Amino acid sequence: MNPSNQIRIFGKSLVRVSSNIKSIPSESDRKRFLHLSSKRMRAKIIDGVKIARDIRMEIKKEIDEWVANDNKRPQLTAILVGVNPASSAYVNNKMKAAKEVGIESETIKCPSKITELELLGHIQSLNDDPNVDGILVQLPLPPHITERTICNAVVPHKDVDGFNIVNVGRFCLDMNTLIPCTPLGVQELIKRSGVETFGKNALVCGRSKNVGMPIAMLLHADGNGETSAMDATTTICHRYTPPDQLILLAKSADIIVTAAGVPNLIRANMVKEGACIIDVGISRIVDNETGKSRLVGDVDFEAVSQVAGHITPVPGGVGPMTVAMLMKNTLLAAKKAVVYNILEPGAVMQTKASQLRP
Repeated sequence: MNPSNQIRIFGKSLVRVSSNIKSIPSESDRKRFLHLSSKRMRAKIIDGVKIARDIRMEIKKEIDEWVANDNKRPQLTAILVGVNPASSAYVNNKMKAAKEVGIESETIKCPSKITELELLGHIQSLNDDPNVDGILVQLPLPPHITERTICNAVVPHKDVDGFNIVNVGRFCLDMNTLIPCTPLGVQELIKRSGVETFGKNALVCGRSKNVGMPIAMLLHADGNGETSAMDATTTICHRYTPPDQLILLAKSADIIVTAAGVPNLIRANMVKEGACIIDVGISRIVDNETGKSRLVGDVDFEAVSQVAGHITPVPGGVGPMTVAMLMKNTLLAAKKAVVYNILEPGAVMQTKASQLRP
C-alpha cells in the first residue's frame, strides 16, 4: 500500500484514503459532514489565555511584595542558539512575559556553529553568576550538540525548565523541585477548571521525556506528596499502541491529555461523554477552503466539543500556560524555594562534555 494513501495513528495504518486528498479538511467541511454548529457545542472551553494571564498577575503581585521586602528582583537568562524563527519567537514571548511580571531578563544569542564546549562555557558562567536566578536554554539545539549534556549542565537550582537529571529524579520521587513548564501548565489548567481527578481514569497520548511522561507523573502521583499531584489512574499510549487499543482506552478515560502532534488523533467517537480533553499537540496544516496554513491540535475540536465536558483550544489552550509556568519557576528559583541539600551544586557541571553524556 502506498504510504500516501494511509491514515496513520502513532505510526499505525488505519484506512485507505483517496490519493487526491492533499490536506486535512477545513473546519467548515467537517461541520457540513457532521451536521454540527457552534450553537450545539456542549463542552466548557478552558481558556488558557485567561488562566495564564491570571497566573501572571498573581506572580507579579508576589514579585512586587518580594522586592518591597528588600530582596533582589528575579533575573532570567535565556540562551538562543542559531536562527530558528520558531525558537526566536518562543524566546521573545518568554522575555515579554518576564517584563510584564517584573522579572529582569536577558537573551544570549549564539551562532549555530558554536561548539558544545563553548556552549557549556556560557552555561558555567551563568551558573557562577549570583545575579542570575534562572537559566533557560531554548530547545531544539543544532544536531552537533547533545541536548541531554546541555540540560544537565544547568545547575539544578537555576534549571527553570526542570530538565536537569537532579530535578527529573526529584520529580519522579514526588519531591519538591522545579517541574517542566508544560506539564505544570496542564496541571494548573485541570485544577483551575475544577475538574475532578481523584481516582479518575486518565489517558496520556505521547511519552516524550519533557511533556508526555511528566504529565503522566503529575496525573498519577500522590496528591499528598510535595508535587501536589492528582491521584488519577493513568495510562500512557504511544506510537506502538495498537489503534483499536487506543480507541478502547480513550473511551474509558475521564481525562485525556494528548501530546502526540498528530492532527485528528482524538475523534468524537473515541471520547467518553463529559470527559476533560487537554490538547497539547500542535501541527500546521493546509486549509482546503482558504489554501492557507493554520495551527491545529491532536483533537478534532469541533466534533469532540459536542461530547466532552471540558476542552482546550489550539491555539489558546496549553501554550500560554507554558510561559506562565516558566515565570513561576523563575520566581521559585529566586526565592530558593527548593532545597537541594547539595553542598556544591556546581559539581553537577563537568569539565568535559563527554562525561555528561548518558
